[in-house]
Amino acid sequence: MIESSYAISLTFLAYLVVMLGIGLYAYKRTSSSEDYFLGGRSLGPWPTALSAGASDMSGWLLLGLPGYAFAAGLEAVWIAGGLLVGTWLNWLICAKRLRTYSIKANNALTLPDFLSTRFNDKSKLIQTISALFILLFFLFYTSSGLVAGGKLFETVFGLDYTYAVIIGTVCVVSYTLFGGFLAVAWTDLVQGLMMSAALVIVPVIAIDGGWSDLSTTLMNKNPELLNIWTNVSGEPLSAIAIVSLVAWGLGYFGQPHILARFKASRSNKDIKTARRIAVVWTMISMIGALLIGLVGLNFVDSNLAGNLADPEKIFMILVNAVFHPVVAGILLAAILAAIMSTADSQLLVSSSALAEDFYKQLFNKKATQKQIVNVGRFAVVAISIIALLLALNPESSVLGLVSYAWAGFGAAFGPAILLSLFWRNMNRNGALAGIIIGGVTVVVWKQLSGGLFDLYEIVPGFILSTLAIFVVSLTTGKPETSVTESFDEYEKALHTMD
Repeated sequence: MIESSYAISLTFLAYLVVMLGIGLYAYKRTSSSEDYFLGGRSLGPWPTALSAGASDMSGWLLLGLPGYAFAAGLEAVWIAGGLLVGTWLNWLICAKRLRTYSIKANNALTLPDFLSTRFNDKSKLIQTISALFILLFFLFYTSSGLVAGGKLFETVFGLDYTYAVIIGTVCVVSYTLFGGFLAVAWTDLVQGLMMSAALVIVPVIAIDGGWSDLSTTLMNKNPELLNIWTNVSGEPLSAIAIVSLVAWGLGYFGQPHILARFKASRSNKDIKTARRIAVVWTMISMIGALLIGLVGLNFVDSNLAGNLADPEKIFMILVNAVFHPVVAGILLAAILAAIMSTADSQLLVSSSALAEDFYKQLFNKKATQKQIVNVGRFAVVAISIIALLLALNPESSVLGLVSYAWAGFGAAFGPAILLSLFWRNMNRNGALAGIIIGGVTVVVWKQLSGGLFDLYEIVPGFILSTLAIFVVSLTTGKPETSVTESFDEYEKALHTMD
């Protein structure tokens, strides 16, 4: 056991040294806020695609989704399918337009800055309120990554949960603090490849007796595990349950850390290639995560998933039981990769909101590039400390924390982004109403339960936000002439910008 822990520890250490090395190299190439927050818009198709995918999926892909498949069987296919379609549509509909529009909108670096510039919001209300929602929901999202890190270090090294979370936080902050977006994007490329490899290797090696035997075994344990239309108790899934699961795909249109990858791409020509890479990576990863949960059901000696205290640890249990310590260390480092690849992105977007959308706009409009970057780095530390405090509860669920933050971003920003890219007559008041209504709906709906309120909060939030944008835009007058003229310029740029 000691030798096993020693081998895994060395693997983890080697992995962290490589990540820190990338962060140091990126630090030397970071001289402006555009470098720090968008990597100088220099990403090729592979880092763009895998950085978007890795920062999207986080520890949820290796802990939350396998745990859900372990607990619910093929019911988890609804979430996976919704996310796959959402990934494809986000790249197809938003990527090229958002990159082009953000460049033409005075080279807007952040999502709030883009929306504020797009609608010529001189009051800066859109920018300020958007930044507030980003900080609120990213605290929960980042906290989910730290919870995943705590579970990882707790399970692998037998550490106390509190110390495990603190160690994981230090790992993430260390290279994000210095390297900024380039460090995040390049490490995401490595981490994305590690994650997909782990999700393919683990179920293939861990399965005992072949896939037909797995199906037979699961049928004998509980045939409902292989039925996508029922829960594990044999009860039919309600329309509310199915819509709630599939609706996860709606969240993509409003995730600031994913949309930032579109803006950071080096050219519009690369978007198509990046889309194909991203969709294939997501499909492989989703299938692997689902299989890990099902193989885990076969591996764990139980009739129902409830007999495992924490289903979200099934990936770690399989790896420790099946693989040599050195290989296990590499595969478990993939969990750390998944956690770091998302938490670093979330910290960076949150810091950009504080630095660009609060500090520069409200307190120091003449701030130098160096001052903005330094404020961003300070924000990384401050936000990580608050997220750490939220993550210290060992009963926290990775899936639960992610679902709340995902819904918040999807409802607050999804409709506003989509319509700002396609609807010429959308005005500043409509954008502001959509952001507020979507975000508030998620916060309120989450506190209610029973009947219709069991519907995943992203659905009512997205619908009400969209309606608010249309109604308010149509009833408060046409947008300013400068706004419609800018929109026409953006449209022309789509056909001329490479």
